[in-house]
Formats: sequence, C-alpha cells, structure tokens
Amino acid sequence: MSSAPSGSTTLPDELPPNATKAAAGIALVLVAQLMLILDATVVNVALPHIQDDLTFGPAGLSWVLNAYTLAFGGLLLLGGRLGDVFGRRRMFEAGLALFTLASLVGGLAQTPGMLVAARAAQGVGAALAAPGVLALLTTSAPDDAARNRALALFGAVSSGGMSIGLLLGGALTDLGSWRWTMFINIPIGLVVLALTRRYLDETVRRPGRFDVVGAIAATGGAVSIVWALIQAPEHGWTSARVIGGLVLGAALIALLARTELRVAHPMLRPELLRDKRRVGGLAVIALVVGGQLSMFFLAVQFIEDELGFGPMESGLAFLPLTLGIFGMSRITPRLLAHFGPSPMIMAGAVGLAVSFAWLSTLSASDSYLSGLFGPMLLNGLSAGLAFMPITSIVLTGVEPEHAGSASGLLQTFQQLGGAIGLSVIVSVYAVGAEPGQFLPGAQAAFLTSASFAALALLVGTALHVHARRTRVQVALAA
Repeated sequence: MSSAPSGSTTLPDELPPNATKAAAGIALVLVAQLMLILDATVVNVALPHIQDDLTFGPAGLSWVLNAYTLAFGGLLLLGGRLGDVFGRRRMFEAGLALFTLASLVGGLAQTPGMLVAARAAQGVGAALAAPGVLALLTTSAPDDAARNRALALFGAVSSGGMSIGLLLGGALTDLGSWRWTMFINIPIGLVVLALTRRYLDETVRRPGRFDVVGAIAATGGAVSIVWALIQAPEHGWTSARVIGGLVLGAALIALLARTELRVAHPMLRPELLRDKRRVGGLAVIALVVGGQLSMFFLAVQFIEDELGFGPMESGLAFLPLTLGIFGMSRITPRLLAHFGPSPMIMAGAVGLAVSFAWLSTLSASDSYLSGLFGPMLLNGLSAGLAFMPITSIVLTGVEPEHAGSASGLLQTFQQLGGAIGLSVIVSVYAVGAEPGQFLPGAQAAFLTSASFAALALLVGTALHVHARRTRVQVALAA
C-alpha cells in the first residue's frame, strides 16, 4: 500500500487519546444543562393537577413557576463568580446535588409552602451549577471543531429545553402524576454526579479575595429586578411594588458597577462589558428569549383552550419547534465557520419575527396543522440558527479564568430577558383580553414578540456592520 503523497490532507488513523473522555464529559454537562433548563416549564401543564392536589390559591400557584425563575435568575452572577474562585466542577457538583435533593423534596411535598420552597431551592442549585456548564464544555473539548459542536448543542439544549419541558411534563402528568415532574430529576442527577469526577477535570481556580459587596449587590439587584417583573402582570407596571423593585434593583446594579471599578478582585470584570460585540450579543439573547416566551405562554393556551388538547397532546404539539432547534444545531457549526455569527443572528431574527407575525393570524377556525405547525417549525429552525452564534460572540475573547463569570452573565441576560419578555407579553395580552376568550388579546401579544425579534435583528445588523468595519481597519493597518 503506497503512502500518501507529500502535502496531501489525510484523515487521522485514530482519535486523540482523550476523545472518548471529552465526549463523555460534554454529554454529561449537556444532560445537566437540559435538566436545569426544562425545569422552568416542566410543571406548566401540571399546574391544574398541582392546584387540585395541594389546594393552592390562584395567586399562590404562580409561585410554583416564579420561585424557580427568581432564584435561578437572581443568583446566576454569584454562581459564576463562585465557580471562578472555588473551581467550576466543584460548584457544578454542589449545585447539581442541591437541585437533585430539592427535586426529591418537591416530589414529596404535602403543602403549597413546601413545594414553593423546594422550587426555590431547585433554582439556587441551578444557579450554582449552570454557569460552570459552558466553561466545562469548552475545557472538555479537545479542539476548536469539537468546541463549536459543543456550543451548538448547548444552544439547542438551552433554547429547546423549555419545549422539551412541556412535552415531558405532559407525558409524566398523563401517565403518572405531577409529582413525577419532580422525581424524574433524581435518577438523572445521581447518574451525572456519579460520573462527573471520572469524565470532567477541575478548572484552575482564580486566586484572590472574594468580592462580598459585589456579590450582595449583583444578587440583590438581579433578584429585585426579576421579582418586580414577575409582579408586573398581576399588579400593573405603575404599582408601588413593581416600581420599588425596579428602582431598588437599578440602585444595586449601580452599586455593583461602582464597586467593580474599585476592588482588586471584582466579582464581574468590567472588561467583559467594554466589548461592543459582547454587549450586543447579550442584548440579542435577552430579546430572543424574551420574544420566545410567548410560544410557551400563548401557544399552550391556544392548544389547550381552543383545540382542547390534554397535557400529553399539548407537549407533543411543541415537537416541531423542538425538532427544528435540534436539527439546526447539527449544521450551525459549519454555517458559523462559513458565514460568521452576525449574518446567522440576522437570519434567525428574521425567521423568528415572521413566525410570531404568522401566529398573530390565528383564528377560531384554525386547526393545529393549519394554524400552529408551520410557525412552530419556522420558530424552532430560526431559534436554532441564532442561539449558537450569540453564545460564541459572548464567550469569544474571554480569558479562561473569567469563563464562569461570562457564562453567568450570559445566562443572567437569558433569565432577565425571559422575565421582561413574559411580563410585557402578559401585560399586552391582558389589555386586549376578553373573559373566556383567548384570541382577542393574543394578536397584539404575538406582534409584541415579533417586535422583540425585530429589535434583535437591528442589534444583529449593528454587530455585522461593526465586524465589517473592524476587518477593514485591520486590513488597512496591515
């Protein structure tokens, strides 16, 4: 057998020695990320059953969802910083252990207070574990190609996890009990914990004193803002609690900014927010997630109230969206290498805006196939196209020792964007709603989601112009 000619490109005869371990490590953290993300929606379709079983009041029932969102969104920055200081694998394990234990307590809950407390504890565990996911993904990948594939799957899991949560929650509730929406996390969490030290290496810790003032300001500011936004649909945007929460949150964020400029070891590096592309990426992720929440608040109401689907059928109705996201994740690494991030973000934002505008045309005569299938599939493909390049923009150029903080920042903007988007969409929906009818308020609410996507398109366009201008300046300087 002749040897390959000199200068030709040949495939390697065998995989790198650490390829199997790297693949297993990536799979582990992606499974954990999926579990953390889908828990934001897995109980949605089970809420009527929870209300009947535990005798929740109408206002209290919303806290089954809000307690998780509040703790998760409010503590992400702190979780990212703790991972930088104490080791990301260690905080990943601690957060996942707390999340798994809280899931057991939630599944065994006998009172409303016990379930809400367990959901809050799940959120705390998620906030400790989630920031380390991206850092562990990137450090586990053996090369850039593997890193891009891992980021694409992370994007698919993060953007598709909510629709998977609806599907899984519906199936578990129909086949068993709402309690299984909690119990399902236990075997998954235990398996991931058992294998973590075998397949994931600890990251290098960042030395230095812990920024206590920054930690309190970041956590308090995020919690205050998320809490105020959660209250807005029920109490109104001009209510004292909403305005007070937003003002307090803004004051604490201002304190955080002032503190981080002065301390030697800041909790959040100011340099992370001096990069225009990173700030643009954070704005896009907030807008995309904010608009996407209408799919889970509005579409599920049409499916259950207008079409009369049960819990399992409602979950299956989101399958086109989920398959679109995961299908697109298979090709986004190649698209990113060819086109770059900003054109993909722009194309994804256009697709999202069209899907929301399409949903605004729903009528009482529409069936699932005529009214929902097409826009859901387009929405999934578009979200899958946009999410990975956004993540790439936010994390590019971040030093390894600050990867946890950058990841926490990214996911904080996801949570804040979701809270803002949902509160705005619910408020718009309430203005036009008529008692007992879904459609009167839905058109304006879906168009509001389309406006979120349109704003994301504008930011993506600005990122594209900035990238081209930078390339021209570099070329001229050379």
